[in-house]
Amino acid sequence: MIRVLGRIKRGNIKLYALSTCPFCKKTKDFLDNNQVEYEYIYVDELDGVEREKIMEEVLSMNKRLSFPTVIINRTVIVGHNEFELRKALDL
Repeated sequence: MIRVLGRIKRGNIKLYALSTCPFCKKTKDFLDNNQVEYEYIYVDELDGVEREKIMEEVLSMNKRLSFPTVIINRTVIVGHNEFELRKALDL
């Protein structure tokens, strides 16, 4: 996971993304533009056991195993959904 520092801290925020996914980029840009502190990982850039472990982690929260998957504390947001992101982040 890569940590992105931000002015807005809302707890444990993780973005599981693919480096080539335009919706993942929009979600990452949304978090960056709103100065949210979060961690992210590009799942498609992982190999072997590390990739399998992260895929299992995502699958446990998102049965469709689709991206982006955002975890905001205990809230899971699948896909790029600014309304849900704003709601979960209290923006």
